[in-house]
Amino acid sequence: MCYNAISVLDQHRSMISVIPVASPVSLPLSNSAQTFPVQNVYCVGRNYADHAIEMGHDPNRESPFFFMKPAYAVLPDGGEMKYPPLSSDVHHEVELVVALGKGGTNISVAEAADYVFGYGVGLDLTRRDLQAEAKRQSRPWEAGKVFLHSAPCSKIVPKEGDLLEAGNIQLFVNGDQRQQGNINQMIWKIPEIIATLSTLFPLQAGDLIYTGTPSGVGPIAPGDNLLALVENVGALNVSIVDEFSSL
Repeated sequence: MCYNAISVLDQHRSMISVIPVASPVSLPLSNSAQTFPVQNVYCVGRNYADHAIEMGHDPNRESPFFFMKPAYAVLPDGGEMKYPPLSSDVHHEVELVVALGKGGTNISVAEAADYVFGYGVGLDLTRRDLQAEAKRQSRPWEAGKVFLHSAPCSKIVPKEGDLLEAGNIQLFVNGDQRQQGNINQMIWKIPEIIATLSTLFPLQAGDLIYTGTPSGVGPIAPGDNLLALVENVGALNVSIVDEFSSL
């Protein structure tokens, strides 16, 4: 089921806010002066079998699970990410990002392709030590997954033709390859991810979906330069700088 939230937004815009309205987060489009406004950021956990194994989990086709990041986690291509506080073990995870062009609920697998606007190259950056502690205590992962600029993303490339089903995905740190895979290795494919997400959450135009990472995740440090690549999509460059002391 497709819906449009514009009428609701128009009603809110007509009201006077008691605090300044935050500037929208947006990403540039490839070969265009237009931008893609970001709404919500969804991430799929353990969607490559080899990554599931390296994290100590069963690689069989379990039901997909998801977590979210706020829009302030998005960092455009060429940006600098300040190493986050309270962690000494931040890891990189390169991912194909799917950008939605319209929203809806209870979307069928057969209809899911119609909701895809385009693609990006993303990084799901993780405070692995905080995530591990949360897992140990059976607590939510937010402290490990959510911090300023923990979800860098490249320019959005509009979809042309059929859904992207294959293509090399790579991550280089200071010129050394850390991750290598192919998006055809995803356990849950793009239509299945969208369909399942839409049964749990009201998807919106502008949502980004980070679709999982291949094996080879590992630590990064201030001074590192990250280059993420997805074949037929593009590249993402991010620099890691010293830990911030304030926002």
